[in-house]
Amino acid sequence: MLTIYGSGRDGYCDGHRRRDFLRIGALGMGGMALPGFLRAEQAAGIRHNEKAVIMIYLAGGPPHVDMFDLKEDAPAEYRGGSSAIPTSVPGIRVSEHMPRLAANMDKFALLRAVVGSAGRHGAFQCETGHGMRNQPVGGWPSFGSVLSKVLGDRDPGMPPFVGVSKPRAGGGFLGSAHSAFLPDGDAKPDMVLNNGLSLERVAGRRELLANLDRLRRDVDVGGAMDGVDAFTQRAFEVVTSSTLVKALDLKKEDPAVVARYTRPGNRSVKRYGRTMRDLLTARRLVEAGARCVTVSVGGWDTHKNNSARLAALLPAFDYGLACLVEDLHERGMDKNVSVVVWGEFGRTPKINAKGGRDHWPRVMGALLAGGGMKTGQVIGSTDRLGGEPEDRPVHVAQVFSTLYHNCGIDATKLSFEDQTGRPQFIVKDRMSPIAELV
Repeated sequence: MLTIYGSGRDGYCDGHRRRDFLRIGALGMGGMALPGFLRAEQAAGIRHNEKAVIMIYLAGGPPHVDMFDLKEDAPAEYRGGSSAIPTSVPGIRVSEHMPRLAANMDKFALLRAVVGSAGRHGAFQCETGHGMRNQPVGGWPSFGSVLSKVLGDRDPGMPPFVGVSKPRAGGGFLGSAHSAFLPDGDAKPDMVLNNGLSLERVAGRRELLANLDRLRRDVDVGGAMDGVDAFTQRAFEVVTSSTLVKALDLKKEDPAVVARYTRPGNRSVKRYGRTMRDLLTARRLVEAGARCVTVSVGGWDTHKNNSARLAALLPAFDYGLACLVEDLHERGMDKNVSVVVWGEFGRTPKINAKGGRDHWPRVMGALLAGGGMKTGQVIGSTDRLGGEPEDRPVHVAQVFSTLYHNCGIDATKLSFEDQTGRPQFIVKDRMSPIAELV
């Protein structure tokens, strides 16, 4: 996973400050212990597919009732300051601040009754599908670590799991070989060969390191060297290939495409121009071979001045997400690349005394696109105030199961041993994919 941090304008209500970040490849790298079903999947060529996932994490908890589930007939203290507008799909209405998404709603599936939130700030549940409590020994691995372990590389020079800083969830009980590769800003010059350093000299250094590793392994009783070997191998692959460096360099993109993503349509879009560039980088990375890209956009912890903050946040969100999904469709990538947009919980139906909405884990919304899914539909509904699921609730784990399915993996059968040797199914309660989408 590659994480690109932004400006750090927005903090959460718990007092901690989080910077906006782009996490690239939240679906890791490496081999696996092969149970029978994985052998069959490998024999069918699953490791050679071109499937990928872009996860857009709205850090802080976006208000579902102000975005995709507006209650136009509710009392004033519940409605908020936004009006609803029609979309390209008859019967689906969204916030007036999202006209481009409204025009592209046929490319999305809207989940209005997502349940199972752990109710706490942080990306852990969105990365793993599990809460932080009662974890198995070694901890739950990230979504990216699992995909990387099962699918492996698409391109030797493009790590499927890369990070300029440690992600919230790492390899967990899958081990250090599936933790994030870290090409942060200061390390980017190290991702290319120095002048005068030939591939032959690199090969010589590689052999020297291999000999040193064999010496270290003689005193290694915990298997830690396995992870070191994986990172050493990855480092050599990155520096002897320009794939990752080129994908990160937006100067190599068509200027017209860059302008399309970054052209300021209004003040809000200009302010959040970094988000636009991150979304374009996400597309470039999956196109170049990354298994997963996660873009995080902060500012959604709206305990006060909810309407004013949304008036600034939503136009940029609307603009960037529409650009990304349109781009994927135009390039013919929409069948292979899944996009999921969500946060850690929803927001209270009733507006508080400060004009904000507080944490509400009972129900939240999510958007899905691409991946060959059946889009142009709404799944689920909430009650008349937007506080409780009423029809067809979808669990967080079902979203994960659906994303795995889109990548060719039957997650209802997927398990790994934790660090005590106990088998752990990677999806909670072995939940099935969302039937209406697949």
